[in-house]
Amino acid sequence: MDLILDPNFAYLLIVVGFMLTIFAILTPGTGLFEAGAVVVLGLAAWRIIELEINLWALILLVLGIVPFIFAVRNRQRQLNLGLTLAALIIGSAFLFPSEEWWRPAVHPALAVVTSLAAGGLIWLMMTKILEAESKSPSHDLSGVVGAVGEARTAIHDEGSVYLKGEMWTAHSEHPIAAGSHVRVVARRGFVLEVEAFEMDE
Repeated sequence: MDLILDPNFAYLLIVVGFMLTIFAILTPGTGLFEAGAVVVLGLAAWRIIELEINLWALILLVLGIVPFIFAVRNRQRQLNLGLTLAALIIGSAFLFPSEEWWRPAVHPALAVVTSLAAGGLIWLMMTKILEAESKSPSHDLSGVVGAVGEARTAIHDEGSVYLKGEMWTAHSEHPIAAGSHVRVVARRGFVLEVEAFEMDE
């Protein structure tokens, strides 16, 4: 019980719950991160009711998100990362009130290590997401119409064709034998409309 009533433990619950929530948002549908976030944040909320919160420290933690966003967008990265870490560490250390206003309730070393670990992990996830968004899609769907491929199965209504290094589901109004060359005449989603094609000798 003493562990649960410790401000350091309550702080860790908040950080872990926050991280589980981020994982749940980034990987929806698993149910594991969602359930974990609900349990951990529930415990944290129960503990926070007993402890009270320093409002100014909570506001500082929230404001620390702003320079972090600027840093991710490559705007004065070092300065903004420094501001973010300072806000996280100070806000974390003084999140809960203590008997003396100048004494942090959360151990400073714990606030530093946890802020660096959580901030670094979020930074890694955000940069990876932005990199993925900036990359061109590997499938150039607009370029398949008119391309020539090979029927890997017999096609009548549906079959498979090999086109530009990938297997596609294909449809044809007329039977096409396996091994024949085909040309794409249209695309419906990821299904190609094909016709038989004679290669020039």
